[in-house]
Amino acid sequence: MRITIFGAAGQVGSRTLAEALYRGHQVTAVLRSPARAAEIPGAAEVRIGDAADLEDVADLTDGQDLVISATRPATGREGELIATTANLIAGAARAGTRLLLVGGAATLTVPGSGGVTVMDEPGFPQSLRDIARACADQLAVCRAAVRGDWTYFSPPAQLHPGIRTGRYRLGRDALVTDRHGVSALSYEDLAVVLLDEAERPAHRGIRFTAAY
Repeated sequence: MRITIFGAAGQVGSRTLAEALYRGHQVTAVLRSPARAAEIPGAAEVRIGDAADLEDVADLTDGQDLVISATRPATGREGELIATTANLIAGAARAGTRLLLVGGAATLTVPGSGGVTVMDEPGFPQSLRDIARACADQLAVCRAAVRGDWTYFSPPAQLHPGIRTGRYRLGRDALVTDRHGVSALSYEDLAVVLLDEAERPAHRGIRFTAAY
């Protein structure tokens, strides 16, 4: 499979890149800055581009089987996520390429809460409200799209560096939690989730989530 990854040097993107190469896929790693090219494994092709640029997206996804976006806006620029998402959907649609977006967990509902979302739970950190609202708008942009073959992944409440176990449980619009109420996944197993979805699409045109 020919896969383009935007944000390939980030926490999620780098693990996703490693997992895709491990599975034998042909990967194009897209970076905004050439300065980070040395962080990319030699087996991947490095291209410089911006997910916020429609022409870059269309060019870098043309001829590919899948584009994965693992980009995240800088603090204070959270609102840019909405336009970036619209460009990713439009650019991938123009190229006829599937799009797998890594979004946020804020709009997932909390089990046993009667439908309260993560971002509306008491005690949700004020410092995360701007990115939470942006991710909510990002999901809305996807759901309103009239063109494009997209999938939106909401991560669990907690992500951490760890090991690749290859195990996880899937969900749709509610947090997946263990018997202690914890919703967590390693970055390494998040990459497994994404590549499993890439190889065996089961959530086209919808949002899904996963956790241990």
